[in-house]
Amino acid sequence: MFKTKVGRSARRFDGMAITAGSIRLASGVSFLVAPEAANRMWGDAEDSGPTASLLLRSMGYRDALIGGLLLAAGLRRNGNVAGWFLASAGADAADLLGGLANHHRMSIPQQVRGLGGAAIGIGVGVFGAYRSSMRRPASTDT
Repeated sequence: MFKTKVGRSARRFDGMAITAGSIRLASGVSFLVAPEAANRMWGDAEDSGPTASLLLRSMGYRDALIGGLLLAAGLRRNGNVAGWFLASAGADAADLLGGLANHHRMSIPQQVRGLGGAAIGIGVGVFGAYRSSMRRPASTDT
């Protein structure tokens, strides 16, 4: 957590929300700007076709939106980051369920990157939400 003085009150930034939001935002933007390249980064060596490109871009919009809002909440004084961490975990849970349904069609490196990345994302989201909810409200800073 970073603190800087702003007038009489201290402004608190949530470093975990800023980091997680920035990573999700960057990932989402990469799927919007270059869906095929981003898909290759996650382990698919083949051209995925127009339908998959549409789905990759949809995932990019989702991740850019959630990441941007998590980042913004982390930058706001006493921003409510718990809900955005849970939204992030939910998006990764959906990815994990979809990946598990198709794991037999994936190579081992794809399973490690795709399923492992989603599992880590769920953990970060749940931990971030828990951490945020356990924080004590700032004492009379206002």
